[in-house]
Amino acid sequence: MAIDPKLLDELNKRRQEGFDGGGREKLAKRKEKGLLTARERLDILFDEGSFQEFGMHALSNNHGFGVEKKKMPGDGVVTGIGYVSGRLVAAYAQDFTVSGGSLGQTHAKKICLLMDYAMKAGIPVVCINDSGGARIQEGVQALSGYGQIFFRNVQASGLVPQISIIAGSCAGGAAYSPALTDFLIMTKKNSAMFICGPQVIQSATGEKAKLEQFASASAHASVSGNIHLIAEDDGHAVEMSKVLLSYLPLNNMDEPPHQLTEQISLDEIDGFNKIIPADSKTAFNVHKVIDLLVDGGSFFEIMKDFAKNIVTGFARIDGMVVGIVANQPAYKVGCLDIDASDKAARFVRVCNIYQIPIVTLVDVPGFIPGLAQEQGGIIRHGAKMLFAYAAATVPKITLIMRKAYGGAYLAMCSSDLGADLVYAWPTAEIAVMGADGAVKIIYSKELKKSKNPEKLMAKLNAQYREEFASPYQAAANDLITDVIDPATSRGIISLGLRSLLSKRETRPPKKHGNIPL
Repeated sequence: MAIDPKLLDELNKRRQEGFDGGGREKLAKRKEKGLLTARERLDILFDEGSFQEFGMHALSNNHGFGVEKKKMPGDGVVTGIGYVSGRLVAAYAQDFTVSGGSLGQTHAKKICLLMDYAMKAGIPVVCINDSGGARIQEGVQALSGYGQIFFRNVQASGLVPQISIIAGSCAGGAAYSPALTDFLIMTKKNSAMFICGPQVIQSATGEKAKLEQFASASAHASVSGNIHLIAEDDGHAVEMSKVLLSYLPLNNMDEPPHQLTEQISLDEIDGFNKIIPADSKTAFNVHKVIDLLVDGGSFFEIMKDFAKNIVTGFARIDGMVVGIVANQPAYKVGCLDIDASDKAARFVRVCNIYQIPIVTLVDVPGFIPGLAQEQGGIIRHGAKMLFAYAAATVPKITLIMRKAYGGAYLAMCSSDLGADLVYAWPTAEIAVMGADGAVKIIYSKELKKSKNPEKLMAKLNAQYREEFASPYQAAANDLITDVIDPATSRGIISLGLRSLLSKRETRPPKKHGNIPL
């Protein structure tokens, strides 16, 4: 017996209403502004034809003040699952054409059901945020909806990757959901994220501030450090999320998507020997080292505009997914500070969650001195790096290129912090402090009495480097694995990574450690 055509007509009619969202006129206006619709954003995320929608026919409960007769297709959010480059992913996109994408009870329930499914299935979640915030008419039910989403963000944290795209407005309490996810991508135009807007700030404090100062992608990427990546537009943001997913496993029990080459490249790369300047005080760009170390074009930098004195990002070495943490001597001479410590510690913990090996490149003169750093809590923030590296059980390989002084040497994953392999170039200087500072303290009387303090200083500096800061001194004490020819760095690190593929390390059973926050 055939299905009644009227039933199919009704189904198609209802589906078309869902596709039209807030109406074709509103959809057209978005296109005029160069914005994609919620469905278009999901269309470019998922492989063609693979999207399976959840809750298309869900509607607002219409119990709020002033919304009794208002029809809200899908209650302002499109949710579902599909394949991204052949791997299953869950995603939702808020629909600004439906009541400004505001969050009500049904809207929140759809998101929660999707996240519950993602956790059970063990698949990543991509969240595309474009909302005016809580639906005022639904009162406390809307607030409850946010709370339920926050709870699931936390439950999913460390279980499945969560990527948030800020592609429109994300204001008030709504901003906390993306803040609880692993990665935040924000579009350069047509987006804003903040807790209190300019009017609220002025009313409460008397301060006059424009949105661009604190709510824009640029402000979040370079000043507050709230986001990880800036996208040119909607399409670019979705593409960035796909690149991120290409480095991440589906869940914490899965292996990263390695693409191991059949053979490891052991060819020497002479370019490494040309990077480090003869003068140890001269800066160099660590990106030159990274580019030679990783597979061509594979480095995907994270938070590149924030705390530029440290570089973090994902890459592949002979097809193996790795996380890179590197001091940047070209900015603040590579010293660690409050922001750099936070940035590195967070990245290390993400790598550890998702079984991604960590390669650490070291050229660090120490922690930045200064009253602002001390009062700002550099002890607490620096301790985050120590905690993150020491707690990490993934493969950890450290390469000391040049300076490795004091507590910063330890913070950059020394053998004492659990590095599996530590290599040093002949240019490495591993010591409590730099030769200049050490000599001035140890030989202060001799230098004052000397008729030629400059000559004596140079002699003592060389002696200190030879006896106390030489990489061979560290090797003699079994604190490093080997002193290597820089040209062999890529092959040696690649071999080390392959040998650690089967690494299994546990920590004492406990609920969780108490990281300094």
